[in-house]
Amino acid sequence: MRDRPSSLSVAVVELTAVARLPGGPLVYTLRRSPRSRGLRVVIHPERGVVVTVPAAGRRGWADPERHVDPFLAEREPWLRRHLDRQARERAERIARGGLRDGSALRFRGDLHRLRLVPARAGLRRSTVERIGGVDEDELIVHLAGADRRSTAAVLEAWLKPRARAAIERDVAVHAPALGVVPTAITVRDQRTRWGSASRAGRLAFSWRLILAPAEALETVVVHELAHLRVFGHGPRFWGVVAARRPDHKVWRRWLHDHAAELHGALDEAPDR
Repeated sequence: MRDRPSSLSVAVVELTAVARLPGGPLVYTLRRSPRSRGLRVVIHPERGVVVTVPAAGRRGWADPERHVDPFLAEREPWLRRHLDRQARERAERIARGGLRDGSALRFRGDLHRLRLVPARAGLRRSTVERIGGVDEDELIVHLAGADRRSTAAVLEAWLKPRARAAIERDVAVHAPALGVVPTAITVRDQRTRWGSASRAGRLAFSWRLILAPAEALETVVVHELAHLRVFGHGPRFWGVVAARRPDHKVWRRWLHDHAAELHGALDEAPDR
């Protein structure tokens, strides 16, 4: 195995490792970070199990496997359950056809039939049109021959501004009620968090929230605004969140359960 620098920081290194667990070998990404003070494991929507540990120079962490293997073994049922669910969701996405004509894509939580049609003559940029139907809603992608972007890129360009508009609407509703004023709002493709907040008042959100139900997006907005009043996740923080979204647990669970689906929503269909 060979360490490779992470694109996030020259001081972070990653390697592929294998844990020998009672249920069989488990491949994971071992991530060494100088910022880490202990062991942390997450199940990434695309990368699977990622274990973050302190840098090799930190005392006691020259041989991380002696910490990691027992840690993963204790949590094996949880890990297997979530990995199995991700595999099922991936298979369902493939069965729906990826981004092929006639496949399905979520928008605001609802599955829409995807239609890929040629754009009218003379258009140089592909466009997307949403149509609400009696039986089902549709997203129609008008593909311009001169546009070299992929279908995924065309859809992402259409979805991002709608995500920003929805997020800014919810911020405008909840920020005054919570008595906070964000200093900046960024919408980007965050892969490990749906949203984040800094002590300087800067908020960041994943544009993929526009694929989720409106209530789920609003829950994330309330969550991050609440952090401008209370940092940490203690009882006082959750009380602030619940005051604005009493059903926040329902929508946090929805996002947790559909994370792999939303992060893989614009994956192109594999060749068959």
